[in-house]
Amino acid sequence: MNMDEFTTVPEHVALILDGNGRWAKAQGKPRTYGHIMGAKRVEPICRHADKRGVRFLTLYAFSTENWNRPDDEVSALMGLLGKYMDICRDMALKENMRALILGDREPLSDTLKKKAKRLEEETKSGTGLTLSICINYGSRDEMLRAMRNMYSDMRSGDEDPSAITEDRFSSYLDTAGIPDPDFLIRTSGEQRLSNYLMWQLAYAELYFTDVPWPDFDEDEFDRALLAYAGRQRRYGGI
Repeated sequence: MNMDEFTTVPEHVALILDGNGRWAKAQGKPRTYGHIMGAKRVEPICRHADKRGVRFLTLYAFSTENWNRPDDEVSALMGLLGKYMDICRDMALKENMRALILGDREPLSDTLKKKAKRLEEETKSGTGLTLSICINYGSRDEMLRAMRNMYSDMRSGDEDPSAITEDRFSSYLDTAGIPDPDFLIRTSGEQRLSNYLMWQLAYAELYFTDVPWPDFDEDEFDRALLAYAGRQRRYGGI
């Protein structure tokens, strides 16, 4: 596609990477195969988003609800996420990207916690694309954790409730310091938020495609960007 077609590019794109398991099942493969192939789509999409001028890309990799999946699938996903953090670190260092892990890390293994810390520490000086990977993330859980921490700070300082503002609350969220997404893309046909960035997506444009994540390539990403460019964002105004 011609670069001139991309007149308006969102600063921050959030992605729900859906359809790995169904894609694999349609090919007679186990669900874990779909997750492996889906993981391979992340790096080219990151590079392409950076090329198109996107500054922040946030991916929903593992939700708080995903623990309810079969044990063997959860175990495979955890192993895959660990391996991908190492791959992501190498990519981020090579491409001058910054990488962040969002979500509640407490239930994660010590190995994953160490990999997440290493990934963030070694890429913190990246000035290109900021890639945020949501692991054990759920928007309701995020907001509850934020409220508890804010309440604890306010209680210790004996502050009045009027001190609570949108900006202050946002500063306690996992996404503190990151602008809210302008655009949400969800693959594989589902049309819901699934407990993802519900505070941050208040005024985002939403885009749903039937293409499953393992088949979501650079051309599909461009189609989504062109759809975004054709919209008018009014933020409640006229």
